[in-house]
Amino acid sequence: MKWRVVLEPDPETNDWAVWCPELPGCLSAGETEEKALENIREAIELYLELTPVELATGAIIREVTVG
Repeated sequence: MKWRVVLEPDPETNDWAVWCPELPGCLSAGETEEKALENIREAIELYLELTPVELATGAIIREVTVG
């Protein structure tokens, strides 16, 4: 799966900030562009990782289609 990411240099530290516009709050950084890209790959994987959900008794799960 491919994701668009934005790399931005930090003029004060010379590090790179990187974030994924399609995944709110999914961001990372690195000392080099390559390290920043490596770190955002890991951040995206963690962002998309399914986590168990505890449901209240009687809760119902449904799926919806958007678009």
